[in-house]
Amino acid sequence: MDAKGVLLESLDTRWKKFRVELKHCREEFSEEAVHDLRVATRRLLAIFELLRAIMPHNRIQKIRHELKDQLDDLDDLRDTQTLLADVSENLHEDSQLKIFQNHLLKEEKRFLRSTRKLIRAREHKNLNKRVEKIQAAAQTLAPEMLDGEMITAADEAFSHVIQTYFAMDAENAASIHKLRIAFKKFRYTLEIVHPLIPNFPDVNFERMHSYQSKMGDIQDMEVASQRAADLDITRASSDELEAVSSHYALRLRTAMINYLEDKGEVLVFWRTSPDQPFPWEK
Repeated sequence: MDAKGVLLESLDTRWKKFRVELKHCREEFSEEAVHDLRVATRRLLAIFELLRAIMPHNRIQKIRHELKDQLDDLDDLRDTQTLLADVSENLHEDSQLKIFQNHLLKEEKRFLRSTRKLIRAREHKNLNKRVEKIQAAAQTLAPEMLDGEMITAADEAFSHVIQTYFAMDAENAASIHKLRIAFKKFRYTLEIVHPLIPNFPDVNFERMHSYQSKMGDIQDMEVASQRAADLDITRASSDELEAVSSHYALRLRTAMINYLEDKGEVLVFWRTSPDQPFPWEK
C-alpha cells in the first residue's frame, strides 16, 4: 500500500473505531468502555496530528480541540479507577491503604455520575461534518508527496521526544511526564506510518509500550501522592495519613528508579536525525 492508501485507511479505520467506542461507552458505561474510548480518541488524535503537518486546515484544529476536550472529560475517572485497581492489589500487604481505598470509592461514585453525564451530553454533529470534510480533502492529496511528508512527521515527532529527553530532570517527575506525553504522540504516529518503513521491526511496538508504561507508573504514583494529600484528616489519624503518604512516596521513588535505569532505550526506536540510518539498519 502506498502512503496515500496508508493515510486514508488509517483515518477511516480510526474514525470508525472512535464512533464505535463512543456509542459503546454511552450505552454501557464501564471502566473498560471508558478505557477503550480513551485509547480510540488518542489514536484518532494522532491521525489528525499527522494530517495537520501535511495539510494545515482550520477544521483540523477544531477537531483536535474537540477530541482533547473529550479526553479531559475522562481524565479524573480514569485516574481514580487506576488507583483503585492498584490499591486492591496492594491492600493485603499494607492494610492502612484501606482509608485511601474508601476515599477513592467515594471519588469514583462522584466521577462516574459526572463523566456519564458529560459523555452523553457532548454532541458531535460538528465533529462528524468536519471529519467528513477532511476525509474528502485528503482524497485530493498528491500521492507522490505523501511518503516523504509522513516520514518527516515521524522525524519531527521523535525530534520533540529527543529534545524533551535531554531536557529531563531525573529528580523531577513532572519533566518525565512531559517526555511521556511526547513519546506517546510519537508512538501513535509511528503506528500509522510504519508500513512505509522498510524492515521496520514490529517487536518495537511491544518495547515502546513497555518503555511508556514505566513512565506511566511514575505518573500514576505522582497522582496517587496528590490524591493521598486530599484525604480528610477528620476521618483518619495522623499516623494513618502518614502511612498512606509514605507508601506512595516510596512507590514513586521506586518507579522513577525503574524508569531511569532503562531511560536510554528511547534512542533505539527511531533515528536521531533524517540524515542518519534507523537503529535497526546499523
